[in-house]
Amino acid sequence: MKVTIIQQDILWGSPEQNVQHLDKLLAGAQGADLYVLPEMFTTGFATQEDAVVEKEPSVALQWMKRKAAEFNAAFAGSVALDSGDGKLVNRLYFVRPDGTFVQYDKRHLFKYGGEHHRFNAGSERKIVEYKGVRILLAVCYDLRFPVWLRNRGDYDAMLIVANWPKPRRFAWDTLLRARAIENQCYVLAANRTGSDPVCEYTGGTAFIDPYGDTLEAVPDNTEGLITGIVDLKHLEEYGKKFPVLDDADDFEFKK
Repeated sequence: MKVTIIQQDILWGSPEQNVQHLDKLLAGAQGADLYVLPEMFTTGFATQEDAVVEKEPSVALQWMKRKAAEFNAAFAGSVALDSGDGKLVNRLYFVRPDGTFVQYDKRHLFKYGGEHHRFNAGSERKIVEYKGVRILLAVCYDLRFPVWLRNRGDYDAMLIVANWPKPRRFAWDTLLRARAIENQCYVLAANRTGSDPVCEYTGGTAFIDPYGDTLEAVPDNTEGLITGIVDLKHLEEYGKKFPVLDDADDFEFKK
């Protein structure tokens, strides 16, 4: 499966302008099976009381549906969303070319940044199967919680979208490689660049293989795209050669 990951400078609180900008970034970039966008890619990290959040039907979801049909590919990215029942969620959508989609609400809210004051946490782990590849969905702060992300033999790639800031960039780079290595999976990681009213972002968008090697990465402090191949045959051969997951501990997640 061919995956293109986008590193984007997000204009604060401006959904329509952000998707128009993405149209320009993606011009001529057809040909992948899956396109991955950063966390809250239409608004920025909207934890402040006056920050813009989207309402259903969101600009983000409608745009992803249009692009998925246009590119004949899946699109994934998260949205700061008022779902209409008085609850805000940080919702990651995985949209297929036919317009159907799977949604995952971010489990681990970033209390240090006040996300828990405005948003409700999800409780359901989500895996999408697309083009024969099983993909675990995750959002930003989830990356720090290996039990939640543990490969139980049920996924081949981890897709993680983020607004991960400059001061903790070393942790981002380190944890991405750790999650790939310990779970023997590909990691498809989309982070933003630029700044919002609180933080600066340097990027770190990367395509990482099951050995923890970064195969492709967008240069820091720039917008851009990278493309990599999720190779299931390579993954299977590695798992047979070095079956570390067979020796993994069992974990029971409790809400």
